[in-house]
Amino acid sequence: WEFNGSFQQPSAFLMMGIPGLEALHPWLSIPFCALYLTALLGNCVILFIIRRTPSLHEPMFYFLSMLALTDLGLALCTLPTTLGLLWFNTRRIAFDACLAQMYFIHILSFIESSVLLAMAFDRFIAISRPLRHPAILTKSTVLKIGLAIVLRGLLSLLPIPFLLKRLTYCGRTELSHSFCFHPDIMNLACADIQVNVFYGMVILLSTVGMDFVFIVLSYILIIRTVVSLTSREECLKALSTCISHICAVLVFFIPMIGLSMIHRFGKNVPPLVSTLVAYTYLIIPPALNPVIYSIKSSHIREALLRALRRERG
Repeated sequence: WEFNGSFQQPSAFLMMGIPGLEALHPWLSIPFCALYLTALLGNCVILFIIRRTPSLHEPMFYFLSMLALTDLGLALCTLPTTLGLLWFNTRRIAFDACLAQMYFIHILSFIESSVLLAMAFDRFIAISRPLRHPAILTKSTVLKIGLAIVLRGLLSLLPIPFLLKRLTYCGRTELSHSFCFHPDIMNLACADIQVNVFYGMVILLSTVGMDFVFIVLSYILIIRTVVSLTSREECLKALSTCISHICAVLVFFIPMIGLSMIHRFGKNVPPLVSTLVAYTYLIIPPALNPVIYSIKSSHIREALLRALRRERG
């Protein structure tokens, strides 16, 4: 233990693996490695394809690049501690390192939520105002949206590490996962955490919560626009451009909402369930998103096939 002024802080936390399956950690590392490898390679391929294909230099694919970068960041944030624990049983993480990892995990999660909202807005403009779409979402506008997304994540979560450092910790140092979450660290304190709980809830609802509401509203407007189309083929074509995005939204928001509910209200939920939901939330979306867009987006698929043919030639 280390003493910092009048506040008592642990020198390190102890991370937990998968409860009840500790003996199987070396075997469980195989699917985790596969997921991380898919996330890293898949998102790098998406970024490479978009950069090298001029026809993909459009708002939809600029936002997809932002999503791929965010997914890469999320995978890299959790990969060292997760694989370190599964391979070498490395459970110890320094207090400040844990706060840094937590900060970046939450920032990237908030950024991903905002990027998904921007992609929903792009789909709404493309379907409802197809002729004005290039004029509304210019390159400079997309860049400004990207900067606003990053700044919102950075600034809204900036107080969180300081709110955690002011707390007094005594006795318990075991985290629930192989990475650091704000509610997880907060619940280890033996001090009044009402400020942390209130601020965390307000930030979550005002960012990710509002993003989800606006995404739902965007799709309500998209459906209204699509229904008004006279041709059934036009209707199906318009909806087909949204399938990848809808899958990405569901893959991200369902486990995130589930994990938030478990941390705040699920005191009687088995630890194994909480752990599996956490891994689903942080590892599955970065691995699945490039697969979803490669399969469902004909533009990405065709550009990828062209790149493969050039390599073979």
